[in-house]
Amino acid sequence: MKPFTYLPLPALALATSLFVSSVLSHPGNNPHALRPDTPAAAAGFPPEEDKYFQEPGATEILGHYDARYYHGLVPYDEHRVVLRHLIRSYLTIMKDLGIETWLAHGTLLGWWWNGRIMPWDYDLDVQVSHQTLFYLAANHNRTMHEYTFIDDDATGDQQTKTYLLDINPHHADMGRAQGQNVIDGRWIDTSNGMFIDITGLAERDPQHSPGVWSCKNFHRYRTRDLYPMRVTEFEGVEARIPYNFESVLISEYGRKSLIMTQWEGHRWDADYKEWIRIEANDHDEPVMMRPGW
Repeated sequence: MKPFTYLPLPALALATSLFVSSVLSHPGNNPHALRPDTPAAAAGFPPEEDKYFQEPGATEILGHYDARYYHGLVPYDEHRVVLRHLIRSYLTIMKDLGIETWLAHGTLLGWWWNGRIMPWDYDLDVQVSHQTLFYLAANHNRTMHEYTFIDDDATGDQQTKTYLLDINPHHADMGRAQGQNVIDGRWIDTSNGMFIDITGLAERDPQHSPGVWSCKNFHRYRTRDLYPMRVTEFEGVEARIPYNFESVLISEYGRKSLIMTQWEGHRWDADYKEWIRIEANDHDEPVMMRPGW
């Protein structure tokens, strides 16, 4: 098994033109804006065990939709396009707002392989610093953002989608508690409920563990692994990734995640630089289903 050679930029050029996005609404008196030293309970919000973000079901698939905007499952052949617009809109608008954010978890792993979303993923993950999280909560929480694009994969027509930036009122709680609110924020597609999870990293014990950053879900990073951030591309737009990205990925997923060429019903095609879905024909023989077939 020959490991894939690392490429710093996506192998595939994506024919998409992005236009300037705009904030549609911005509540002047933001009910979710907390001072960094104010836990949610002290501000009068429901107790931590009350989960803020709600999904339409507890299954693996339904858990990747926001219940407020869920209208039915997005088919396999369409979900990756939905996620592509999610991440492009998020990265473009955060850059426009001057917000530093970076790829994390499976999204970072997708970048490592070919700069694209892995086809079995149904949500995306990004991270911000704890300070940035509070800034978003105080200045941009529950704002709607328009994203206008021309997607040559479809009709080539200009289209506009609207996304919600929603920060969990429990973002100020430093502990994990019962684990109901480990997700600090979401960037949500209001047309179908699919989303990007946003989590904040903080030095949670600077006295005993200085320079160790973590989220509420126990993912830990050292400052030297995160900074200085590297600027690259993901799904055709500018993105940031941790400085020691390979170390971060190996720590989370193991070294096999960088060399295994078959996973979740897909196989890596080194010629196409793409994960290809494996289907079974009438004789139960594997058939390589390439994008667009």
